[in-house]
Amino acid sequence: MLLPCVASAQFSIKGKITDRSSHQPLPGASISIGNRSSTSNSNGDFSITFLEEASYQVRIRYIGYKEYSRTIRISGDQTLDAALERNSFITDEVIVKATRAGENSATTYRNMNRQEIEKNNIGQDLPYLLNQTPSVVVSSDAGTGIGYTGIRIRGSDGTRINVTLNGIPLNDAESQGAFFVNLPDLASSVDNIQIQRGVGTSTNGAAAFGGSLNVQTTTRRDSAYAEINNTYGSFETWKNTVSVGTGLINDKFTFDARVSRIKSDGYIDRASSDLKSFFLTGAFYGKKDLIRANVFSGKEKTYQAWNGVPESILDTNRRYNEFTYEDQTDNYQQDHYQLLYTHTFNDKLSLNTALHYTYGRGYYEEFKDADSLKNYNISPVVIGGTKIETSNLIRRRWLDNDFYGLTYSLNYKPQNTLELILGGAYNEYRGDHFGEVIWAEVPYVDPASNYTSAKRRYYEDNAVKTDFNSYLRANYQSGKLNAFFDLQYRRIGYSFLGFDRNQRNVQQKDNLNFFNPKIGLTWLIDSRSNVYASFAVANKEPNRDDYTESTPESRPEAENLKDIEAGYRIRGENFQAGINAYGMFYKDQLILTGRINDVGEYTRRNVPSSYRTGIELDGQWRILPQLTWAATASLSRNKIRNFTEYVDDDNEQRTFEYKNTDIAFSPSFIGSSEISFRPVSNTEIAFLSKYVGKQYLDNTSNRSTVIDDPLNRDRVLSAFFVNDLRLRYNTGVGSIKDIGIAFQVNNIFSELYENNGYTFKYIYEGALYSGNGFYPQATRNFLLSLNVKF
Repeated sequence: MLLPCVASAQFSIKGKITDRSSHQPLPGASISIGNRSSTSNSNGDFSITFLEEASYQVRIRYIGYKEYSRTIRISGDQTLDAALERNSFITDEVIVKATRAGENSATTYRNMNRQEIEKNNIGQDLPYLLNQTPSVVVSSDAGTGIGYTGIRIRGSDGTRINVTLNGIPLNDAESQGAFFVNLPDLASSVDNIQIQRGVGTSTNGAAAFGGSLNVQTTTRRDSAYAEINNTYGSFETWKNTVSVGTGLINDKFTFDARVSRIKSDGYIDRASSDLKSFFLTGAFYGKKDLIRANVFSGKEKTYQAWNGVPESILDTNRRYNEFTYEDQTDNYQQDHYQLLYTHTFNDKLSLNTALHYTYGRGYYEEFKDADSLKNYNISPVVIGGTKIETSNLIRRRWLDNDFYGLTYSLNYKPQNTLELILGGAYNEYRGDHFGEVIWAEVPYVDPASNYTSAKRRYYEDNAVKTDFNSYLRANYQSGKLNAFFDLQYRRIGYSFLGFDRNQRNVQQKDNLNFFNPKIGLTWLIDSRSNVYASFAVANKEPNRDDYTESTPESRPEAENLKDIEAGYRIRGENFQAGINAYGMFYKDQLILTGRINDVGEYTRRNVPSSYRTGIELDGQWRILPQLTWAATASLSRNKIRNFTEYVDDDNEQRTFEYKNTDIAFSPSFIGSSEISFRPVSNTEIAFLSKYVGKQYLDNTSNRSTVIDDPLNRDRVLSAFFVNDLRLRYNTGVGSIKDIGIAFQVNNIFSELYENNGYTFKYIYEGALYSGNGFYPQATRNFLLSLNVKF
């Protein structure tokens, strides 16, 4: 691919970015010329090199100023000085500023803008759009990246990753996971994302024990537009999206709307997805006020593939799905309402507030074969003198919940070198959990009506959770030293149906108070590079199952994390890079040990001491004007110092002791690469690679116990190396602003791999037996997209 490249004349452009009124330099302004970009230094200067002779669109953006845009012709080295005019209204960037890390912040982060999101957004869920970022591993139940997908950052799963939309929590309050299947095609309404690794800055919602995803949805677009996007791909995959916007009306109002549909049969048998969503937003921009209202919703119906494929048939039928009942589906709808308000009192003081409400409801339906009637509080049925205690039946397990609250941040900047932010939130969750038997093979008497019935509600559990937090952050600049401290207090109250000390299932309460301090220093070596170090503390409450499936005596403690980050960042004319070292030290981390507690459940248990340490690299190099290489690498060590495993042996459990075992699902090496080649204008050929090292399915590091396993099965996910190819071409025709064609071949070499799994073991007649389940991913498959912008 490189051999045919012919070097052409290459030129540079440099200049200075200043304030039009004061003539003061504007450091940190964003300059883009074609597909090249740069940032102005502390003197407002910028430089971009390796430009071919051509016409380019120049865009310069700086928070609080009007965007500068013009077309220039490059035929030699040029100088471009731009004087930016202050906006007469507030920009959307202020909405997420309080929960974001800044350019010189002592926080480990990666930003993705709308253009980067768009080029990858041709059908797969949001986690797959983040697959090329450092320390990330993604997974898919259906094997295609559509439907139920998961993401891990530094080995921490989705329940330990804080996700916010415009600063508003997305994580489920009880399970603490963020389920992107409930918001299909969210990426089409996203303007930018900041991915923080480690504890990160104080934010709202679930504690960040591995990382944070700070998502900002649609922001102001000054020109009216309409976009139609259609994707077709393997496994009868379809994505249809229509987006429209009014642009800025009377310099005050904007309105945007999107509607989407995604359907796929899935790689795994019957693992189909039928996903629908819409997004509506309207905004008012005043001289001192910004008001934005967002209304968006997602509805999903997915056929269950939750149980994966047993290892015993993996080689003969990788697409096996044990579920065969026609309506073995998950059905859920989630509606979101957000009202965001920003007021600027003066050039030193501003206030951000948001009211939000989320309504979720749905169920999953499943067929149960010869299940015990007593599990459903149904008395045995006598037919023909025979007492029947089991029956085939169909059940639905429901969740009907409300989540609402208020977020706020008060920003005070008394001088250029000092900024103070007082922020926080109060959120309340109310969840109604209940189950129904909707059909049974044998009739039974409904005690409520005393009539024979085939529908019965067999459990009901109402839960209430309150979450209050407040934080104070200060950033201070003194010469080349930038310092910050961040102090957060968080109080949680949880009322739930669970077992008391006498193992009665009654309503219970728990209250937790957390203090999460953070401190960091950044040294500005020069305008292009800096070094930083930070220390942060985070505390995290147990999740719903930890509470409901235990008694106060066996209930686990909250987890504690101390996170140390240190790194170096540099940005040059043709490259940018960052290297980061981290140490995450846990006290009482919750993991699965196989132990059965006092109510007969397998629940997570605290381990006294565990840790994650590692080095991460994130870089991009423009080798030639047409050729760019971006790469990430993560090398880590993830250990539990002392681990006790419990294994069932008839009616008792045996224990096995281990030292310095690997934490499950924590590969020691993760790497990614993206080689982008533009042979001609408006055309891109990109080759994407991802390597994920071996992962253990449990916390024993696959070590042998004193009992041999007759099946000798390794409890590991094998390392995998997957490559994708993406082709893009964009052009404009007449009144059509842009026609974009994208063709992506995923897993181009048809690697046979699994990116998620589980294991179990037991002792029978003195021998240890184990079994594994895996989630195979699709072999070579494609997505073809046509995007038309007006």
